[in-house]
Amino acid sequence: MGDNLTDDLEAVNLAADWADISQGLRKDLGQQLHSQWIKPIQVGNFCEETGTLDLFLPTEFSANWVADRFADRLSLAWKIARSEVKHVRIAVHPGRKQLPELRLGESAGQSFGAFPANDGGEMGGMALSADTLGSQGFTSSIGLDPSLTFAAFVTGKSNILAFNAAERMAKVETPQFSPLYLKAATGQGKTHLLHAIGHAYLATHPRARIFYCSAERFMVEFVQALRQNEMIEFKARLRAFDLLLVDDIQFIIGKAAAQEELLYTIDALLAEGKRLVFAADRAPQALDGVEQRLLSRLSMGLVADIQPADIELRRSILESKLSRFAPLEVPGDVIEFLARTINRNVRELVGGLNKLIAYAQLTGQEVSLQLAEEQLTDILSANRKRITIDEIQRTVCQFYRVDRAEMSSKRRARAVVRPRQVAMYLAKVLTPRSYPEIGRKFGGRDHSTVIHAVRLIEDLRQRDADMDGDVRSLLRQLES
Repeated sequence: MGDNLTDDLEAVNLAADWADISQGLRKDLGQQLHSQWIKPIQVGNFCEETGTLDLFLPTEFSANWVADRFADRLSLAWKIARSEVKHVRIAVHPGRKQLPELRLGESAGQSFGAFPANDGGEMGGMALSADTLGSQGFTSSIGLDPSLTFAAFVTGKSNILAFNAAERMAKVETPQFSPLYLKAATGQGKTHLLHAIGHAYLATHPRARIFYCSAERFMVEFVQALRQNEMIEFKARLRAFDLLLVDDIQFIIGKAAAQEELLYTIDALLAEGKRLVFAADRAPQALDGVEQRLLSRLSMGLVADIQPADIELRRSILESKLSRFAPLEVPGDVIEFLARTINRNVRELVGGLNKLIAYAQLTGQEVSLQLAEEQLTDILSANRKRITIDEIQRTVCQFYRVDRAEMSSKRRARAVVRPRQVAMYLAKVLTPRSYPEIGRKFGGRDHSTVIHAVRLIEDLRQRDADMDGDVRSLLRQLES
């Protein structure tokens, strides 16, 4: 009974630690990523002899996804919370095939060694060269996502500078600037460009040596080398690379020893004409807690800002993804709806499209505006600007030059009815209100009247260029 009580207390303590870790990851990753991938994790057993902690996920797919992308974050977080945790093993629930054990400082493949190329997940470290890849090619399980290439990156006004700078960094000729610093908010494409640089650089420099990692991974390897008295080997490995790619550099904040080592590494590589690329969610000058000399090195080359994608770019991104789903048809009004509504970042935009299409394929339903509203509730509500029906009515009345009272009147004149129907349509597109709620704001009209108005305006937008132009203009006014 004593052993059972001890086990129960240990389980409670592990659960409490996980609650703290999970909360921290939610703040870092955002609600959507956390809910989809981190929240389903269940803490399993902890083996004191080996220092191994089991983390379980419901499916093999989700276990692989989490292991590839969040291995280092989970390992580092547990190490900080409990010094006795040496290894974290991510697996599917008992009874299903498990993944290989994941050790601190390793990704879903192996920790990077002295010189051979090694596999690694998106969050892991990666050292590679064409010599060690053999006939597999440089996009097969080497830590770079094979889908994140320059060819797959959709450009627009907001990201063209960063794209062109990234392409130039990967060319044969020596770039005019180094390091390149990519600055963008979460989900706007900076990690995509890092991977694309790695792929393109290997294509033009077949014998080159590349190191890709997150700032967190850099710190994990640094601490591990420090504890094992392997700093000479650690420095030698880093300074042997021709291209250094470091993601999420903001996470190196406050780590004085790691900052100093990164500073020396940058100086050594620059002195030898090597290429360096960093990515972060803020400008170098906004990195609080970073030593001034390191800030100077990070900003001495080119700082390329990626602005949030505008409506035209969001449309182009969605259209570029549609070829993957042929022959499934996605109506134009659905693409327009997603492009206008999911505006926080590109990752959420593409994720919303993928989720919608997956649901349609698995259930045999047609992709429609109604299905998008039903299945993407969380994403849509998080992205929607809080626009009120009163604001919509006021804007529509000013646009069509009708009296505000006409929104609730019983008049049936075309000059009044059409603006009222447009306002109902916009209320459905831009607010989370139900058909009955919208009807009550328009003089207590029945929900069927609102449904008719929404369908009518959707149809008119397809057939009447003037009506489509009016709606687009109103959308721009309301969303600006």
